[in-house]
Amino acid sequence: MNATTKFAGFTLGLAAVFGIALATGAALGPEPADTPAHDTPATGPATGSGTEEPPGGLLVTSGGYTLSLDTPQTAAAPNTRLRFRILDQQGAPVTRYVRSHDKDLHLIVVRRDMSAFQHVHPVLDGKGTWSVPLDLTRAGDYRVFADFTPDGGENLTLGADLRVAGAYDPRPLPVAARTATVNGYTVSLDGAITPGRSAQVTLSVSKDGKPVTDLQPYLGAYGHLVALRAADLAYLHVHPEGHPGDGVTPAGPGITFAMTAPSAGDYRLFLDFQHEGVVRTAEFTVSVPSGDAQTAEQAEHGANTGHGH
Repeated sequence: MNATTKFAGFTLGLAAVFGIALATGAALGPEPADTPAHDTPATGPATGSGTEEPPGGLLVTSGGYTLSLDTPQTAAAPNTRLRFRILDQQGAPVTRYVRSHDKDLHLIVVRRDMSAFQHVHPVLDGKGTWSVPLDLTRAGDYRVFADFTPDGGENLTLGADLRVAGAYDPRPLPVAARTATVNGYTVSLDGAITPGRSAQVTLSVSKDGKPVTDLQPYLGAYGHLVALRAADLAYLHVHPEGHPGDGVTPAGPGITFAMTAPSAGDYRLFLDFQHEGVVRTAEFTVSVPSGDAQTAEQAEHGANTGHGH
C-alpha cells in the first residue's frame, strides 16, 4: 500500500491512528456529477466540498483499471479461494506492479456490517490472476478492496462486491470507543479528527497494563491502519509516521498516523500490529462530528478542565 496514501488517502498511521479508511448500484458509491468513473482516481482526499476526489474503494473501475472477481458469489465456507484480476483499459490482465510496504498488492475483505475483517496478500500467477484463501464462514455481502500500484501508474484502491450465500445475521455497528482489546492487548486511541482536515492520531499498545515498547515491523511499519466509512464503506488507508530503523521512530507503545476524514459520520478502524511474532488486529468505531459540533465539544471540554486545546 502506497506510503503516500493518506487517510485522506488512514496505516498504522490511524495515518496514524485511524488511518480512516470507507458499485454499480450497491457495488459502486456515488461519483462526482461531472467526472466519468473511469477517469476518477480511487485515492485522494475528499473534504466534503463536492469538488475533491472521492475516497478509495467506491469504484470498481478507476484510472483505466478494473477489479474483476472470477466469482462474485460463493457459498459460506472457512477456506474459500478467491481469484481475481486487475484489468487495464484494453481488458488485459496486469502482470507488473510496484511493490509497496513489502507487497505488490494488499487485499482487504470486510463484511458490509464490518463484523468480519481480513487483510491478506494474494499470490500472482504468470497470467495475471491473483488468488488467496479467505475465511468466509459467515454469510453476507462483503466488500473486496484491492490496493495496488501498477507498473508505470499511480496508486489505486478499487472495490467490488462479493456475495456469500447462507443465513445472514447483520450486526449493529459497535459503539464508539477510545480503547479496544485483542488477545490480551489493549490499544488506546488519542487524537481529534475533524472532517476535511489532516489530523494526527496515535494508537498506543499495552499488555497486562504495561506499555509495549518492542513492537515488530509489519509490512515495513510498526502498524498498518485501514479506516472505512460506515455509511458506504469508503476506504481510507493510512500509514504511520516514521519507519522502523530510521533512528527516530520508537517501537511502541504509540503509533502515530496522519489522516483526513472526508466527512462527518461513523468510521470503523482496523489496526494491524505485530508483537512476539504474531499479527493482531485491534478494531475501533470512531464518530467524527461536524466541524461546528466538534468546536462546541472542544470548547465545553476546555471550560470543564479550565483550559482549551
